[in-house]
Amino acid sequence: MVSISIITASYNSASTIRDTLISVGRQTFTNYEHLIIDGGSTDSTIDIVAKYPHVAKVISEKDNGIYDAMNKGIALATGDIVGILNSDDIYAHNRVLEKVARLFENPDVQTVYADLQYVKANNLNKVVRHWKSGPYSSQNFFYGWMPPHPTFFVRRELYEECGVFDTSFTSAADYELMLRFLVRYDIPATYLPEVIVKMRTGGMSNASFKNRWRANREDRRAWDVNNLTPYFFTIPMKPFRKLTQFINP
Repeated sequence: MVSISIITASYNSASTIRDTLISVGRQTFTNYEHLIIDGGSTDSTIDIVAKYPHVAKVISEKDNGIYDAMNKGIALATGDIVGILNSDDIYAHNRVLEKVARLFENPDVQTVYADLQYVKANNLNKVVRHWKSGPYSSQNFFYGWMPPHPTFFVRRELYEECGVFDTSFTSAADYELMLRFLVRYDIPATYLPEVIVKMRTGGMSNASFKNRWRANREDRRAWDVNNLTPYFFTIPMKPFRKLTQFINP
């Protein structure tokens, strides 16, 4: 049986992290460890985490942002598979890890991704956007595609072989990492065709026009640092593809 490490980066997440913890603790698959990497919260985040015995390890100290926290978690992870669940996200149902683990029982499966729903911050049942990822092709990234990072599970040794998150990126390190793994190193990706994560609306890359412009520049740099050449429409297509997620959510 494979084992899974779930990494949750948090900072002053008292208003949301309880839902995250509950969604992990209720999983039918139990061969996992849940690591909380906290940036030195000054609210009651750590007090809330302490109430959930399934949490394997908690670190609370100043860090250099969310991607630095994720890298700390990867360094501590002992599971065969690593997944990342943000402190304002939840697993959509209690069999998520069971279904992911079943796929990884096949040694040829190296990465897994699935569908995601954006939900209202104060109502996790109110869907705002439905991100249907679709089957993977090596050409997908060239057409503005990417898998939803919170649904992305990876064999731990791939982080050792291909590297971790590049902390020089402020909002696109997840995009750069998945581009690096799936395109530059041509690692196969397996699609689980169902919603496995619900994410509260309000991501930093979409918070304003200025942030979206910065994110587009980082998306382009992600290709450059991997010595890859996108099509002329690749980067503009990436935010455009999101429009379809608002249709009949």
